[in-house]
Amino acid sequence: MNAPASIDTFPLPAGDLTQHGIAASQIGHLDTLIRQHIADGRYPGAQIALARHGELLLHRSYGSVSRDADAPPVTERTLFRMFSQTKIFTSAAVWTLIEEGRLSFMDRIADHLPEFAARGKQDITLHQVMTHTGGFPSANVSEAAWIDHALMRQEVCDFSLDWTPGTRLQYHAGAAHLVQAMLIEAITGTDYREAIRARIMEPLGIADDVYIGLPDSEDIRCVMVSTDGEPRDNRREARVAGLPAGGGCGTARGITALYQMLLHGGTLHGRRILSPRLIAYVTKNQTGEMPDAAMGGTPMHRGLGPHMRGESERIRGLGTIGAPGVFGHGGAGSSYSWGDPASGVSFSYLTNHFSAEPWHTLRLDRIANIVHAAIDN
Repeated sequence: MNAPASIDTFPLPAGDLTQHGIAASQIGHLDTLIRQHIADGRYPGAQIALARHGELLLHRSYGSVSRDADAPPVTERTLFRMFSQTKIFTSAAVWTLIEEGRLSFMDRIADHLPEFAARGKQDITLHQVMTHTGGFPSANVSEAAWIDHALMRQEVCDFSLDWTPGTRLQYHAGAAHLVQAMLIEAITGTDYREAIRARIMEPLGIADDVYIGLPDSEDIRCVMVSTDGEPRDNRREARVAGLPAGGGCGTARGITALYQMLLHGGTLHGRRILSPRLIAYVTKNQTGEMPDAAMGGTPMHRGLGPHMRGESERIRGLGTIGAPGVFGHGGAGSSYSWGDPASGVSFSYLTNHFSAEPWHTLRLDRIANIVHAAIDN
């Protein structure tokens, strides 16, 4: 499954930081901070990318692919575990089905997966699922379902409710995107991993940079993730499974290119993936100031895939000094990527260590703020 990419041209040509209004001194601060993190043992390796106005201005690699003493260095081709950054790619495939008229945000899930109506879920809409208000945040599938998608559909449709749909906001770490994946399969008749690849990665030109379901030939490129205590799954089986909420592997430049496409109204250098109106809708705050119970009560300003910076004092991952319209998503304890409509800048920061709180959130704010402060105009 998921053969290596046939596209050999990355969609973002190289550009110059200073010519694009990015302060070199700030990038120096960013470089220093990441190197200090590695020297302090915070994580063994990292990768960053920054793009603006359709050009890749920075793609830099640091450290090693694991904590092993003889581990090879991170290179531009190293793939990092994306964890929940995978969610944006899964949702983007759903967005394409909306544009084709095969699905609506206001459809009930049971309209397409009749079995989903079980256990009082008959009226849950796609909009509720994508805004994490569906009511089943603790649901998940068994490991047996990773390779048996008929079983995955059965288990997803049998999810139980934790609370009444639409009454509260709580991040559905795995469940919401498992539902989206099963919708993709029901509507397209295709394995969701192949559908996401065909609808997003291949037409965008990042099929050698982002994988959901990692083929054998590319597995050697992937980092191993260390932890502060909570185990993360480094087994080959997890990378092959490519779970739709957190199973992707990618490079910083590949993720940054996706956000550049979103910042450019769905078209990047002549490759049209989505429409401007769709992007404006999915990157709009759909949940107001509702607190997210899974995020310590922080209002996450959920869109239909990413979340927004908004105007709140409390924010997660996107940078305290970021403009209100900045949107993006993070990966568990390790990474964040975002796009800024006000400046046209997209940025991705990936590491190969699952860091505990509160350090994780604090470092994300510092990293993002350095980049926001680098934008001169």
